[in-house]
Amino acid sequence: MESTSRGTVYIETYGCQMNVSDAELMYGRLAEYGYQPVDQPDGADVILVNTCAIRDHAEQRVIGRLGELKRFMKPDTVLGVTGCMAQRLGPALLERAKHVDLVIGPDGYRALPSLIEGARAGERVARVDFDLEEHYEDFHARRFDGVRAWIPVQRGCDYKCTYCIVPMTRGPERSRRLADVVRETSEVAAHGITEVTLLGQTVNSYHDGEHDFADLLRAVGAVPGIRRVRFTSPHPNDFSDRVIAAMAETPTVCEHVHLPMQSGSSRTLKRMLRRYTREGYMECVARLRNAIPGLALTTDIIVGFPGETDEDFEETLSAVREVGFDDAFTFKFSPREGTPATRMPEHLMVPDDVASERLERLIAVIREGTRSRNLALLGTRHEVLVEKVSRRGTLLQGRTRHHRTVLIPGKESMIGEYHTVELTGTTGSTFTGAIVSARQALPMAG
Repeated sequence: MESTSRGTVYIETYGCQMNVSDAELMYGRLAEYGYQPVDQPDGADVILVNTCAIRDHAEQRVIGRLGELKRFMKPDTVLGVTGCMAQRLGPALLERAKHVDLVIGPDGYRALPSLIEGARAGERVARVDFDLEEHYEDFHARRFDGVRAWIPVQRGCDYKCTYCIVPMTRGPERSRRLADVVRETSEVAAHGITEVTLLGQTVNSYHDGEHDFADLLRAVGAVPGIRRVRFTSPHPNDFSDRVIAAMAETPTVCEHVHLPMQSGSSRTLKRMLRRYTREGYMECVARLRNAIPGLALTTDIIVGFPGETDEDFEETLSAVREVGFDDAFTFKFSPREGTPATRMPEHLMVPDDVASERLERLIAVIREGTRSRNLALLGTRHEVLVEKVSRRGTLLQGRTRHHRTVLIPGKESMIGEYHTVELTGTTGSTFTGAIVSARQALPMAG
C-alpha cells in the first residue's frame, strides 16, 4: 500500500443505499492508497460515477452526466463508471463513451487502485466478474454521515422477479458472517454513530450458514452505543416468526418496515414472480402489526406492468387503502434488457399514457392517506434523532423511530442528539416540531 499522495478523487453516486455504502467503501479504499476525497468534480484527478441500473431512466441520466463531466476533466483525469450499470453494460460502455477509462462492477472495487494506475498509463478496462466471496471485510469505509451508518449484510439476490435486473448486476445472494457485521457495528458505535441500517437486496433472508436474520437483529441491537437499528429492503416471504419476534423483542429495532408490495393484484404478482399473493402480503402486514403496535409501513409499487388490467390496478388502489401505508415509492414499469418481463407478449404491454394516468391516480391516493394519518399525529410527542441542517437552512432535520421526517429549530451543534419533540404541523409528508424539555416529556409515541 502506498502512503504518498496520488491526487484527488470525486465519486458521484446514483441509486439505492447499497450504492451509497459502496461509495463509502471505494472512498475508504482509495484513501488508503493516498487519494484525497473532494466534494466537486472540477479538476479532480479521478472521477467515478457510481451507477444504478434498475430503471432505464437512471441509465439515460448517467449517460448524459458522463457527457457533462467532460468539462470538469483535466487532460490526465481518469473517468470511471462503477456499480450496477457498469456491471450490466460492461465493455460496451467503453465503446459508447470513448472518454471513459474504467468500467467496474460491484465486486471489482478491491482492484480500483491498480486499475486507476493502469488507466493513467493508457489502459481502458472493464472489470465485471462476480466474486461470490467478496464482502470487503478489510476495507475501512469513509462514512459520509456522522449520525447513522449503512452496513451491508448481504449481497446479490436469488428471487429473480421478472422485472428486476438486480440478479444480473449484483449476482446471487450471499451473506456476511454475523461476527463481521457485529464488529463493523461496534466500530461505528465507537465513533459516536448511534443508528445503523442493515442493507441487503432481500435483507431478511440473511443467513450466514449458522445464523439467520433474527440472530443478526438481536446481536446488532445489543451492541453498546447503538440506539436505533433499521433494515432495508426485506421480502414479505422472509418474515419468519423468529424474525418478527426479534423485531418486537429488541428495543433498539425501530418500529418501521419498508415492505415492497409492487402490486395489489395476485394476477400481476404472479407475472412478476413475486412468490406471494395479495392475501399473503396482507397476512404478512397483519403479523407484523400484531407483534409491533404502531408499526409504520412504507412500500414500493409498480404500475403498468405487462398484463396489468384496469381491474388489477383498482386492486392495487384498494390494497393501498387497506394497508394504510405511511408513504410509498411509486414507479411506472421500466423494461430492462435481459429480464423475462421484456419477453412477454406484445399484447400484454400497457401503453405509456395509460401507465402515466395510473401513476398519477396512485400518487393521489397515497398522498391523501399520508396526509390524513399525519394530521392525526399532530400534538403527539416523539423521540427525534437530529440528522442535518434542512434544505431551508434555518431549521434542523431529524427522524422519529417510525422514520417520519421532522423539522425543528435549533443549532447545528445539535446534530447527532436525541430530543423529545411535539409535532406541531405537517405539509402532508414532512412534519414541523417543537422541542419539549425532559421534565415536560410525556410517554413517547415513536
